[in-house]
Amino acid sequence: MVEDGPGGRRRRFDPDRRDRIIDACLQVIGDVGVAGASTRRIAAAADVPLGSISYHFTDVDELLRAAFERFARRVSDRFEERLARAVTLDEARQAVVDLIGTDVLVDPHELVLTHELYTLAARDPGYRRLTHEWMARSRHALERHFDPTTARLLDALIEGLSIHRALDTEPHDPGEIERAVALVTRPTTGTTTPPGR
Repeated sequence: MVEDGPGGRRRRFDPDRRDRIIDACLQVIGDVGVAGASTRRIAAAADVPLGSISYHFTDVDELLRAAFERFARRVSDRFEERLARAVTLDEARQAVVDLIGTDVLVDPHELVLTHELYTLAARDPGYRRLTHEWMARSRHALERHFDPTTARLLDALIEGLSIHRALDTEPHDPGEIERAVALVTRPTTGTTTPPGR
């Protein structure tokens, strides 16, 4: 769609351009990593003029932060939705198994994006804030069903096993996930179950 611009020139009416640039940035990072994500490549992927990036973002870092914020939010939303559907403790355990086996980092692009974000967070406190908020949301979702200590351990287990399974070249035994989740969540003396469970 086009509309009249200054001087009678025709310009494209594109209210979703900023969102499209952010999504294109994630796609490009997933393909070639942050180091290869030039503004020219991102503009081409978004099908926008190169100048659109500087119009919508003060610099590349602002674009990267917006992209990684969107990525973290999308994964967190999926994480929370899966756990929110669980009613019983057994269903919560199965939800964790499913998160590891089918929902988290199963897409090669998501695996790359996660590692690229972690690399940035290791050097930059601003990106570390993103990873901290992401982990906090994950633990909060897990605490619907598990005590805080167990939730923290499960969060680490989900992330660790997801990465190992994504990078391993050997066949995976689906039962190992169930066994790991059972071990982490088994009742111990003095452990209390969250209300309603």
